[in-house]
Amino acid sequence: MQGSRREVTRARGIRRFRRMVLTPMGLLIFFILTPAFLLQLYFSLNQFSIFAAGDNPGFLSYFNASEWVGFELYEAVFTDDKFGAAIIRSLLFSVGATLGCFVFGFGLALLMYRPFRGQAVYYLFFILPMLTVPIVIAYTGEMILYQNGPLNDILSRLIGTRVNVQFLYKQEIALTTIMFMEIWNWTPFSFIIMMAGLASLPKEPQEAAQILGASKLRIFWEVQLPLLRPVILLALILRFLESIAEFPKTYGLLQGGPGSATETLPVYIFLNTWQYFDISYGAALSYVTLLLMMTIVYGAIWLLRREKRNLDAIYTRRAAEGAS
Repeated sequence: MQGSRREVTRARGIRRFRRMVLTPMGLLIFFILTPAFLLQLYFSLNQFSIFAAGDNPGFLSYFNASEWVGFELYEAVFTDDKFGAAIIRSLLFSVGATLGCFVFGFGLALLMYRPFRGQAVYYLFFILPMLTVPIVIAYTGEMILYQNGPLNDILSRLIGTRVNVQFLYKQEIALTTIMFMEIWNWTPFSFIIMMAGLASLPKEPQEAAQILGASKLRIFWEVQLPLLRPVILLALILRFLESIAEFPKTYGLLQGGPGSATETLPVYIFLNTWQYFDISYGAALSYVTLLLMMTIVYGAIWLLRREKRNLDAIYTRRAAEGAS
């Protein structure tokens, strides 16, 4: 009876929590995001110009001045070579930044998850980059990475010869430079997730492996790592989704330059919409990007559910072995 009451209370608490979270979100989507999506859909199906309504335009005059073009703008998006190149740049940037953040974050978590004296100081030091505003990182990075800036000067003194690397103004390395800024900025995010994952691991399998004489490396590889797979996948997916939408550092530093070397998806959409004032084409770009991101998100959800099922199967099998 106590167990059933506890389950009923837990289920009631979960329902109450969902209502508290989903109700404000639903209101936000309905009253703010839905009108914006509908207006953007209208713009993507009509050739729209902010200059078409004359010197003293009213709100409705913009719509009267627009011309119905149907799906022509979407056809232009799918045949736009610059849009395809922006997708490739965004994917390369996101994959590199995600892997870099994960490697450094997981490494720091492995060093930090066991308590030791002065641990709080290291926590503060490692988490500080994530608390820094991205545009501040961009401007600080510009000062540090300037051709005659501190980094080249330090490298020159260490090597003994003049180093004059153009970190920001050379097309071949500009995107990589911003990628390293992204890694520095968001490594604490992966660090926090992996710390939580390591702290939540059950101790019984690890203790059993130690009793059987397994080394620390083997325990990590065969016990800890399989149990951490859902957490690892979650950290990778969240970082990938965030990094593919990275805008402040890329635009704040180079505005898509030099040339189009750092013209990622967010930058390309911004340039078309707010610099070239092609609002209709920018709306079509945004909708195509939204569909692309929804596909990635649904794929990520499928992977997370699969990993959860696999982890549940591991726990069920071990519980059955322990009972027998």
